[in-house]
Amino acid sequence: MAIIVWYRGKDLRVADLGSLAAAAPAAVPVFAGLPDARTRPYLGELAARLEALGSGLVHAPGDPLEVLPALAARLGAGAVHALAFSEPGARAQEAALAHALPCPLRLFPGETLTEGLRTGEGGMFRIFTAYHGAFQRRALLARPLDAPERLDPLPADLARWPAGPLLPDRLGPFLEGGLAAYAEARDRLDQAGTSGLSTDLHAGRVSAGQAWAAASGRPGAPAWQRQLVWRDFAHHLLRAWPELVDAPFQAAFRGFPWRDDGAAFRAWAEGRTGYPVVDAAARELLATGRVHNRARMVAASFLTKHLLVDYRLGEAHYLAHLEDADLPNNSMGWQWSAGCGCDAQPWFRVFNPVAQGERFDPDGVYVRRWVPELAGLPTRVVHRPWEAGGAPGYPAPLVDHAFARARFLAEAKRHLR
Repeated sequence: MAIIVWYRGKDLRVADLGSLAAAAPAAVPVFAGLPDARTRPYLGELAARLEALGSGLVHAPGDPLEVLPALAARLGAGAVHALAFSEPGARAQEAALAHALPCPLRLFPGETLTEGLRTGEGGMFRIFTAYHGAFQRRALLARPLDAPERLDPLPADLARWPAGPLLPDRLGPFLEGGLAAYAEARDRLDQAGTSGLSTDLHAGRVSAGQAWAAASGRPGAPAWQRQLVWRDFAHHLLRAWPELVDAPFQAAFRGFPWRDDGAAFRAWAEGRTGYPVVDAAARELLATGRVHNRARMVAASFLTKHLLVDYRLGEAHYLAHLEDADLPNNSMGWQWSAGCGCDAQPWFRVFNPVAQGERFDPDGVYVRRWVPELAGLPTRVVHRPWEAGGAPGYPAPLVDHAFARARFLAEAKRHLR
């Protein structure tokens, strides 16, 4: 009896996927809906890998709540398998699909390293260090599942997603060439010190469990694996408090007097604030769909604390443009930077964008790459171009740092006291 394996866009792999392993060899892999441009290359690779196993990837354009029940009835499917997701919208979709199907919906873990960690009192964790400690003491990580040896051929009358090329391996080269130095290099904007794996993790091309297992025992692994636990923590928070999608974790921040300043937001989003690192981050995002994590933090702090613009506008902008636009991570990151999240940066800590640039891009390599107007400035002033009289075509600072810091702290003290 056929078993539909519903691929949902963040599980695009054949190994370490419980929904597929439990259905093999009778699996009928299906992607329902219309993928965005970011997902298409991953679907092509997935289709190629499924074809190599003897099957393929069925494409059912349309609402999953309509096309999956119809397909299940047509095939006489015994069940629909899927990976369980953390996002509130995805969980609501799972519940609705379970009611609409003519067969059982079986949900499998695998979005994160582990699920179900609780405090000693049975509650949800609010502090990362406590979550990480519990993870180290109690998490039992299973060996990643192998891909099925083979799958049954698909019915000939089902529309398929075309097989595409295999994508570059990012994990292997990082483990061999970057992991050992990760702890020292990960915050440097001018170096390739990170894994670049965020898009693969978001698409589920590589599972967190596969990444963890591949790194284990290697020099430098603990610092990088800690970031995988941060990813777990973000999903843990959204499972526990789904309202974090559009509300700050800290209730005291609700109703905060954010400024309605569309011009300031556009200047930030387009990379025209006059602060080089902030502008480099904005332009990198628009050009590539990627932003170094340190640059993300500086840019987010600037929007919320220098410009007093609601963090949710920045969060939505990033979600629209990032290739690794993961809702739990993005939500946690923006609330952390704004000071209103769970285990967030203290609200009274305001990043100095000049100091951040000089510390993490000391020679101006990152800034010159994305803000070419500054390419000719001496290194000593590349992060403070106004001290050299500015640069042709580059704006003066949108706001003075000392003034902006004092303004935010005054507003926050009035609202939060």
